[in-house]
Amino acid sequence: MKNKKILSLLLVFILMATILTACKTKENNEPIVQTEGDSQPLEINEDIKEEYGITITDKTVSFVDGRGEEVTLNKNPEKVVVIYNYYLDIWMKNGGKVIGKLEDSVGQEIISGTDDAEIVGALGSISLEKILSLSPDLVVLISTQKSQIELVPSFEENNIPFIAMEYYVKEDYFKLARLFSALNEREDLYEENVLKVKNEIDSIIEKSPKDKENKVLIMMASAKSVTARGSDSTVGEMLKDLNTINIADTSNDMLSDKNFSIEKILEEDPDFIFVQTTGNDMDKVMERIKEDVESNPAWASLSAVKNDRYVILPKDLYMFKPNHRYAEAYEGLAKILYPEVFK
Repeated sequence: MKNKKILSLLLVFILMATILTACKTKENNEPIVQTEGDSQPLEINEDIKEEYGITITDKTVSFVDGRGEEVTLNKNPEKVVVIYNYYLDIWMKNGGKVIGKLEDSVGQEIISGTDDAEIVGALGSISLEKILSLSPDLVVLISTQKSQIELVPSFEENNIPFIAMEYYVKEDYFKLARLFSALNEREDLYEENVLKVKNEIDSIIEKSPKDKENKVLIMMASAKSVTARGSDSTVGEMLKDLNTINIADTSNDMLSDKNFSIEKILEEDPDFIFVQTTGNDMDKVMERIKEDVESNPAWASLSAVKNDRYVILPKDLYMFKPNHRYAEAYEGLAKILYPEVFK
């Protein structure tokens, strides 16, 4: 009887020791990944990063492009052609080099480091033959322009990798800069052109008063027409972030990229009017504004006009994409809206 008790106690001790050992092993060991038929544990790749929907590994970068397609590209392409100048600026600022580009856009700053690149056409007349003759290992284009997206089948037929992305608002810029810096393995430039810029923007937004609720109108003026823009535009997003109310957003399409109702503007009486201008002949643009807008006798009665808050915005920050100067663009608007805060 005594021996049985001793044996039972011994079995209990052995069982408890086994359980404790198993628990300790489970707590201390790292997770392991195994491949089929291999009993050796594989280390989890801690270098994989995922930011802005982009997955970065040691050798590749994967993302969903502007067409909604999943794409994986090898890092460090050497023969790159960029056929959209806003993207060319971002590509070069994030460590890239190019062998082909479009003609410089009129009024846009010269993009350094591209002097030796072959010209493959202009924005409205791109030469597919010229691009193919350069045998690129990557072509960068914009997915929202029909003439460019129509080139994609030819790139696919010739096994030429390509990036087709859209660009409307700041998150699109951040994604492009993250993608390009990853492809060129320039984390330092990602920190400078994305993380630093984002922090500066966030600081400006945080500093902006939240109780003013100024009403704003954004005008888009060319030599041919004057229209309006809502908060879904580049400048519209910035003004919304700075706590303003865009009167086009609730105008039932009376103020849009197709319609411009003076009656609706008079009814809403915005506190600020911001004018974006497009085209090379500013004299003709200003003539169009005078003819279509300022000639109305009631225009001068608007609060924005009477209080000198009728502002024509500089092209370099507000017509062209601001890219790495995004924080500067935000600050410029903040100084107009809140001069007592941003001096």
